[in-house]
Amino acid sequence: MRTRGARLGAAHADAAPLPTREVILDAAERLFSAHGVDGVAVRDLARELGLTPSSLYNHFPGKQALYEAVLERGLGPIVAMIQASWRHGELRRDTVAATVDEMVTHLTQHPHLGRLVQRALLEDTDSVRALIGRSLEPLYREGVAVVGRAATSAGWEQDEVPHLALGLFGLVFSYFVNADAMRRLTAWGAEAADPAALAVQRRFLEKAIFRLLGPRQSRSRSVRRSRRVHG
Repeated sequence: MRTRGARLGAAHADAAPLPTREVILDAAERLFSAHGVDGVAVRDLARELGLTPSSLYNHFPGKQALYEAVLERGLGPIVAMIQASWRHGELRRDTVAATVDEMVTHLTQHPHLGRLVQRALLEDTDSVRALIGRSLEPLYREGVAVVGRAATSAGWEQDEVPHLALGLFGLVFSYFVNADAMRRLTAWGAEAADPAALAVQRRFLEKAIFRLLGPRQSRSRSVRRSRRVHG
């Protein structure tokens, strides 16, 4: 006959493990991306994870702290990638390729981040605007700095740099935000996470970014190359 202690030990062994911080952040990222920060209550997230709200508070002191942690986990590495992408001199193809590979890998691991950022930029509450300012400002600042350093050799005017940075932001994130919707419209053949589709996305971004920010050939070099090809 099993003792009460043995029964309790067996029940404890059979119980599902408590979710880790990363599991909580994954669930929060998905829910916030679908409903916005104001559309998700702590009890909703706790229910999703099989916890009580008080248990969730053991990991995060409140919803704003959780939202900020989701943004920091998602955007912090992207800021670091952009900071590391610039080397002295002109933008290089190998640097662009390495940065694109890291960024696509990161966004594939966080498939709801693009939609979360898009939704967050449209939020109109003071608290969300403050959080977004703290989280997105470093990303925007570093992006504009890198674009600004490459702009002259790439043929851009300085007053075009903010527009160029915004366009690049859209290029990077739009695939993960819009690909599934495009597939539903039958304009897209593969799932967004399909390895072959991701390989094409990497190749597209490498070409697009280098053509936008890479050094512009002088007219004389272009003419000489054309003459060699067609002569």
